[in-house]
Amino acid sequence: MKIIIDTKENIASLASDQFINLLKRKPNAVLGLATGSTPIDTYKQIIKKAKEQNISFKDVKTFNLDEYVNYPFYEASYRFFMDDNLFNHVDINKENTHFPSHENYLDYDNQIKACGGVDLQILGIGANGHIGFNEPNTPFDSLTHVTDLQRKTIEDNARFFSSIDEVPTKAITMGLTTIMNSKEIILIALGENKADAIKALVDNVGVSCPASILNGHDNVTIYCDKAAASKL
Repeated sequence: MKIIIDTKENIASLASDQFINLLKRKPNAVLGLATGSTPIDTYKQIIKKAKEQNISFKDVKTFNLDEYVNYPFYEASYRFFMDDNLFNHVDINKENTHFPSHENYLDYDNQIKACGGVDLQILGIGANGHIGFNEPNTPFDSLTHVTDLQRKTIEDNARFFSSIDEVPTKAITMGLTTIMNSKEIILIALGENKADAIKALVDNVGVSCPASILNGHDNVTIYCDKAAASKL
């Protein structure tokens, strides 16, 4: 595991370089994508660099980490988020973009495997150590599944809704084994509220910090700003 501590701006640049360099080597790469506020600057940099360097997404396939169950309006969906923050700005074929759902989640891992596996997975981390929506005490051998969101996660996500009552309480998420099957993983943590989670990850505390499973992967880069790394 490699830990890089830098500014928010430099982290976005470094993380986007990993994606762009992958697409230069492998134009038909399979990307694992995350939502939330953390990767937005990285996606902006990917869009910018793809245009500047004439990088095409036409043969790229993507698999998103997760999706809400019963989101209250389309703009709350992670499909909308990805369209708005990445897909609408590159030449990707949206038929090659995939999201877990009630209809496909039991087969989601097989779909990923059929495409050759995820080449590069981007992750954020929750204040309670969750990655995807794998909440604390999720079994490390979990595959894509439906999960109940913990109160802390609901409270953290309330900023994306007009009230906490609108926040969905269930989601479908890649499991921890699903994530670990990725060939390369980037995790980005920004802000002091992620400091405890990053410390628990590095300390390898077990299922109470789902992200600590990443200690068992041989190709992980953790990008932290100084605030998120303040307890290391």
